[in-house]
Amino acid sequence: MSRVRIPFFLLLSLLLALPGYAQQPAAPEAAPPAKPLKLTRRERKELARRAELDIARQQVRVLSEKDREMSESFFVEGVKFVLLEDYNKALERLLKAYALNPTNAAINYKIAETNLLSGNLKDATNFAQVAVKLDPKNAYYYLLLAQIYASQKQYDQAAKVYTSLIRDVPESGYYLFNLADLYMAQGKLSEALATFEQAEKQFGPLDEVSFKKQQIYLKQNNLDKALQEGETLIRTNPDEVRYVIAQAELYASNNRLPDAIRVAEQALKQDPDNPQARMILADIYRQQAKPAESEKQIKLAFESPALDIDEKVRILLDYIKQLPNPALGQTALELAAITTRVHSHEAKAFSIAGDIQTLTDHKQEARDSYLKAIRLDNSKFQIWQQVVLIDAELNQVDSLLRHTDRALELFPNQAPLWYYNGVALMLNKQTAKGIKALEYGRKLSLDNPELLVQIDTQLGDAYHEVKEHAKSDASYDAALAFDANNAQALNNYSYFLSLRGEKLDKAKEMSGKLVKQFPDNDTYLDTYAWVLYKLKDYAGARTSLEKALKTTNDATVIEHYGDVLFQLGEKDRALAEWQRAKKIGGASNQIDRKIKDSKLYE
Repeated sequence: MSRVRIPFFLLLSLLLALPGYAQQPAAPEAAPPAKPLKLTRRERKELARRAELDIARQQVRVLSEKDREMSESFFVEGVKFVLLEDYNKALERLLKAYALNPTNAAINYKIAETNLLSGNLKDATNFAQVAVKLDPKNAYYYLLLAQIYASQKQYDQAAKVYTSLIRDVPESGYYLFNLADLYMAQGKLSEALATFEQAEKQFGPLDEVSFKKQQIYLKQNNLDKALQEGETLIRTNPDEVRYVIAQAELYASNNRLPDAIRVAEQALKQDPDNPQARMILADIYRQQAKPAESEKQIKLAFESPALDIDEKVRILLDYIKQLPNPALGQTALELAAITTRVHSHEAKAFSIAGDIQTLTDHKQEARDSYLKAIRLDNSKFQIWQQVVLIDAELNQVDSLLRHTDRALELFPNQAPLWYYNGVALMLNKQTAKGIKALEYGRKLSLDNPELLVQIDTQLGDAYHEVKEHAKSDASYDAALAFDANNAQALNNYSYFLSLRGEKLDKAKEMSGKLVKQFPDNDTYLDTYAWVLYKLKDYAGARTSLEKALKTTNDATVIEHYGDVLFQLGEKDRALAEWQRAKKIGGASNQIDRKIKDSKLYE
C-alpha cells in the first residue's frame, strides 16, 4: 500500500499553527505516536537555511523616515571614504548605518568589503556571510565572500560559495569558470575537469576551456587526451596558427619528434615565415644530430622580425655560455649579424653582437658593435666599459682617451673610467693630468680593493715620472700591502729603485721573488739583472741577462748586457752589443756616446 510522504518541516509548521496546541488535553486513549519521518541530508540543509532566513527576516525592524534617511546618509559617506581608501572613517560611517539598519544586505556587504580591504578578514567573513543570507540572489555578495575565503586560503569554503552561487542565483553559470580555476589552484584536477565539462555543456566549446583542459590532462600525465584537446583547438580554429604551433611543441616536448615535425611543417604551410615553427624544427634537428638542418632553420627564424629581439637575445645568450667553442663560434657570429641587420634600431642587438665578437676574438668588430649600441642608447655603463677595455687591450691610446672622456661625462662616479683615463693620459705624455685622474679614481675606489691595487701601482709609475719618489714608493707599498705578488708593482718598484740606486736590498728581494715565480720572463729577468748590476754583482747580472736574451731581442736588454760585459772587462763584446742595440732601436739616449767613445756612460 502506498503512503504519501509529508516533509517533516511542513508537519512541524502545521502543528505549531494549531491554536492552543500546548494546552490541548491528551486523548483518553491515544494511539501510539507514529515513528518520525527521517529527513534526507538535502532536506536538513534546506530546513536550516530557511530557519536562518526566517530569523533574519524576523529581526527586520521598521525604520522611521528619519532613521532611514540617516542610515542612507551614513552609508553614502562610508562608500565615499572607501573610494578614498580611508578605511577607518569608512567603517565608522558604515557601522553607524548598520546600527540603524542591521538587516540591510547592502550595508553588511559594504562593511565586509571594507574590512577585507583593511585586512580584517574575520569581520569581513562574518558580515559577508550575513549579506548572502539576507539577499541570497545577489551574485556580488557571493563573490565577495568567496574572495574573502580565498584570501585566507580557505579554498574549500570558497568553492562551496561558488557552488551555492551557481545553484541559487539565476543565470550564474558563467561562474563555473571561476570555480574550475579555483579547483585548479588547489590541485583538484578531477573536480576542475568536471567543472569545465559542465561549463562546456552549458556554453558550448570554448578555446580557453579546451586549453585549460589540455593543461589538466598534461598534469595528469594523460598525453593522449591532451593531444585530443589540441586537435580540437586546431579543428575549430583552422586559421589560428598558434594552436598548430602549440601542438607541435607538445609533440616535441614529449619526444614524439616525427609528429612534431609534421605539425610544425603544417604550421609553415599556413604561415611560411613563422619563426616559432622554425625554432621547433631547429631544436628537433639538433636532437637528431642534424646540425646543418638545425642551423638552417634557426637562421631562417632569426631573419623574421616576428621573432622579437628579446627572444633572439635569449638564444644568443645560450650560445655565449658555450663560447669560445670552434664548433659554434661561426654560427653565433652569423646569428648576431642577422640580428643587427633585422633589428638595426635596437641597442641590445649590437650589444649582444659585441659580446659574441669579443668571445670569438674579433675585438675590433666588437668595439664597432658596442659603439653602435652606444649611439642608440648611451645610458649603459657596461657597454662603455667594454669599449674602454678593448681600447686598452688593442693599445689604442687616442681611442682610449677619447672614449673615457666621453664616458666620464655620463658616469663621473665610475672609478674604472678614471683609472683608464689616467692610464691614457700617462701614455699620451700628459703625466700631471694623468695623476689627477688616478688620484680622483682612487678616492672612488676605497671599497674596491682590486681596482685600488691597480690605481696605486699606476700612481707609483706616474709619481716616478715626475720624480716624486716618496709618493711613488708609498703607492707601490700600498699596492703590495694588499697584493704582495702583484707583478707590475714588484717589477716597476724594484727597477725604479735600481735606477735611483736606493733600497737595493729591498729591490733585490722583490725582483728575485718575481723571477722565482716567472723564471722565463725576459722583462723580469732584465729587472733582476739590473738590480744585481747596481749591487755590483756583475756575474749574477750576466747570467740573468743571458737567460733573458734567449727569448727577447729588446734593445734595452741588449744594451744592459753590453754594460755588464764592459764591467766584466769584455769591452769589445760590450761595444758589439751596444751597436746591436742601436741598430734594433729603442736603446737609451747614451747609446751613441757609448759607441763613439767605447766607454760606459750611466
